Amino acid sequence: MQIYSESDVDTDYLSDKQVTILGYGSQGRAHALNLRDSGFDVVMGLRPDGASWAKATADGLVVKDPASAVQNAAIIAFLIPDMVQKSLYEAVLPNIAQRATLLFAHGFAVHFKQVQPREDLNVVLIAPKGPGGLVRRQYEEGHGVPCLVAVQQDTTGDALTLALAYAAGIGGVRAGVIETTFAEETETDLFGEQAVLCGGATELIVAGFETLVEAGYQPEVAYYEVMHELKLIVDLLHEGGLKKMYKFISDTAAWGDMISGPRVVDKNSRATMKAILDEIQDGTFAKNWIAESDAGMPNFRRMLEEDLQHPIEKVGAELRGRMDWLDG
Repeated sequence: MQIYSESDVDTDYLSDKQVTILGYGSQGRAHALNLRDSGFDVVMGLRPDGASWAKATADGLVVKDPASAVQNAAIIAFLIPDMVQKSLYEAVLPNIAQRATLLFAHGFAVHFKQVQPREDLNVVLIAPKGPGGLVRRQYEEGHGVPCLVAVQQDTTGDALTLALAYAAGIGGVRAGVIETTFAEETETDLFGEQAVLCGGATELIVAGFETLVEAGYQPEVAYYEVMHELKLIVDLLHEGGLKKMYKFISDTAAWGDMISGPRVVDKNSRATMKAILDEIQDGTFAKNWIAESDAGMPNFRRMLEEDLQHPIEKVGAELRGRMDWLDG
């Protein structure tokens, strides 16, 4: 495993080069502001009729339409949703200089060949392991969010050096940058989201809530036990792994963890996880998601609405409304 830190990076390597950021969402805003505050020449590429144009302008950034913004750029960062990267890349391609560098924060579009970069271009990945708000906040506090770095195409011979300089600009090298590949980043990221962080966690929470409510317990009490208190455990795990969690939970909780956890996540659960990973690796998930997006996302919207209408959401909204320290 290769981990790069501040001593491994030429932080001045991009000092005289233009960095264009396409997109001003969670990651786009964080990257742009961090790079600017690090002294980089940052140009935003945004739709003139979009809300982000006014927001980026108010933040003091140079803003142009995407086709104009990519001109003269040494690095062009595609920080927009996976499903629109292909169309935007094709739209701005004629204005991208020879031997420029395309940078992605997630490898989906490149790995699954939605974006097939021109042969003269470098193609790199800098993927912060945290949301944009955290990337910005940690930078402002003098820290950083760990990143992954990968090089898919190295036409100029310095693609890795460029990517690491970019990572330094957003604060990533302060916490360490691990070398990976587009395939590894994409497949592990999708798996983590589906099996554990989003799909697995939310289904576990909802199933726990339903089990308690169906057994006659108050929905409000069930919510506290399976949703609200999850943050306490996640924080312990985030800060110190299993060791810190076991240190700070009760012995009763630890005993329940060890005898009941393997009954919930059993061999059948693990087999399902393997099947999910297989679908990611063989392209089935990407194919289905691309088709869903191309069709206007009718199933996505229906399932999302069903989730948001679940009773746990109504109960949770009422209880969170009493917690004025939450930013909901």
